[in-house]
Amino acid sequence: MQQSDALPAKVKGSSQQTMQTKPGKWKHIKLDFKRDKHLYVLITPYMLLFFIFTVLPVAISILISLTYFNLLEFPRWAGWSNYSRLFLDDDIFLIALKNTLIFAVVTGPISYVACFIFAWLINELRPKVRAFMTLVFYAPSISGNVYFVWQIMFSGDAYGIVNGFLMKTGFINEPILWFQDPKYTLTIIIIVQLWLSLGTSFLAFIAGLQTVDRTLFEAGAVDGIRNRWQELWYITLPSMRPQLMFGAVIQITSSFAVADVAMNLAGFPSVQYSAHTVVTHLIDYGTIRFEMGYASAIAMVLFIMMLGSNLIIQKLLRKVGD
Repeated sequence: MQQSDALPAKVKGSSQQTMQTKPGKWKHIKLDFKRDKHLYVLITPYMLLFFIFTVLPVAISILISLTYFNLLEFPRWAGWSNYSRLFLDDDIFLIALKNTLIFAVVTGPISYVACFIFAWLINELRPKVRAFMTLVFYAPSISGNVYFVWQIMFSGDAYGIVNGFLMKTGFINEPILWFQDPKYTLTIIIIVQLWLSLGTSFLAFIAGLQTVDRTLFEAGAVDGIRNRWQELWYITLPSMRPQLMFGAVIQITSSFAVADVAMNLAGFPSVQYSAHTVVTHLIDYGTIRFEMGYASAIAMVLFIMMLGSNLIIQKLLRKVGD
């Protein structure tokens, strides 16, 4: 009792204030819940599906990544051995990690900026022309295995379009095996991925540009905005932050998750693993070798890379218009 009496009055006051605010806070939350209960009822099915098919699989993957699991035996606890093996003993994973980072650094920003520039330019066209050009840019992303046209272009014989053109113009004397030469494989896959990525984000940017309030440009002119670049930075981009964020998420996901294009064009595995990515490494161990613990560790590394990139992009987008 003497010790409690000896406490400073400020400490006593702060503790009593904290005890008083906590019930008030919970009461406020309870009132909000009662007031908006119909909204919570409407959102419950989505949240339930999101928890079952997104949150729960991620949590299970984290646990499986700490075990040895081959789908036949009960998982055995392995601790951090899968992760230590991944970074210390798996040279192929390090090659895949390097290729994936190259893909992400090159295709992510370039395709993101290209999508916005094309959307910005096409948005200035007449409605019918704009609709046609939107279809042209969006078509590759919804055309299935349309990227196989690049296999015809870079065919390794003299009948390939690129080889035929280079031989006819005298740049080369014999055909180049484009997808069998590690010097060219990764560059070609990056070009194809850039071509395919001009789709969903482009469509989102077109939609965002259509929703910008035109009266803001008149108000901006009154406030001192004098050219299109100032309009873009201070009005257009801040007005379409949701679309910019959506496009960033799509581009990050597609740049880190390159797999089908590399596997179908360069083979699986590619020559000297020149087009090997983290996702193809995951497919190797998850669907061929059935080492699910090790595959889950690979998936968690990829998940952390995507999550970190998204957080960085969010911070950068908050500065748009400042």
